[in-house]
Amino acid sequence: MGFPGTRMRRLRRNKRIRNMIAETTLTADDFILPLFVCHGEKIRRPVSSMPGVYQLSIDELLNSCSEAIDAGVGAVLLFGIPDTKDEEGRAGYAQSGIVQQAIPAIKKRFSDLYVITDVCNCEYTTHGHCGPVVNGEVVNDKTVEILARQALSHARAGCDMVAPSDMMDGRIFAVREKLDTAGFETLPILSYAAKYASSFYGPFREAAGSAPAFGDRRGYQMDPRNGREALREVQLDIEEGADLVMVKPALSCLDVIWRVRESCNLPVAAYNVSGEYSMVKAAAEKGWIDGDAVMMEILTSIKRAGADLIVTYHAVEAAKLLAKGN
Repeated sequence: MGFPGTRMRRLRRNKRIRNMIAETTLTADDFILPLFVCHGEKIRRPVSSMPGVYQLSIDELLNSCSEAIDAGVGAVLLFGIPDTKDEEGRAGYAQSGIVQQAIPAIKKRFSDLYVITDVCNCEYTTHGHCGPVVNGEVVNDKTVEILARQALSHARAGCDMVAPSDMMDGRIFAVREKLDTAGFETLPILSYAAKYASSFYGPFREAAGSAPAFGDRRGYQMDPRNGREALREVQLDIEEGADLVMVKPALSCLDVIWRVRESCNLPVAAYNVSGEYSMVKAAAEKGWIDGDAVMMEILTSIKRAGADLIVTYHAVEAAKLLAKGN
């Protein structure tokens, strides 16, 4: 037999055989679309650092939900933009809060759309941190109490899942206990279990109005230098009652997604965050990359690393490409 004896290219010769043996397959069911909802009417306020992303009043939010459904995306993740803030973030758990108003509006019009709510305080506090601050430090246990109240308010409004994103110690247990005591024992929790203090969150903070007024979040979010620590965080959240776990950010944590996938049997989500999205958009606008091709390669890499679900601002455009067979 002549050289080379093994010809790997035999199974790469055309699109049909490549698709037949593909190890990783993306579908629209993999995607969760983040949406930012604010008070008012007919508001579709562009986020300057995130082309194609907007702060939306509820009427416009419904239009975006309709577009997502038409593209085949069946789940959204809601972030609230309040009209008032305070030191504690009371608007986050007020039954008249913007997320609490948006949930029933969505469910009334789109009963089958799966509505997940972000549970955190940074959008609702005057200082932009994830809970009350005492002597320059976020107080863990008081924050956990507030988060549990917020989760319960979302449940009462009719959400399908809550997603605590704060990284306080013990918050999954507190949320689970609060929900169960109130009769919401069947409502699942998606835990931001391994959330890093990443530099990729900048555009999100513009979108959510959640930039810290002082300091940073390294005192409670994970150090990007640590990988094994993520497995401890995931295991603790599983023990506390998480139904799904998430790694954030995705692109710079593909190794962590893989480790988490190998270490647990729960569904694993990954958040393709704002900075990752904005880099693709900016480079595509400059003509430096093929934006669609890079977008799909990134999403495929996240799925290949082990994510069952991907939270991504690309959800609708990626779903449309998949529907075309791209």
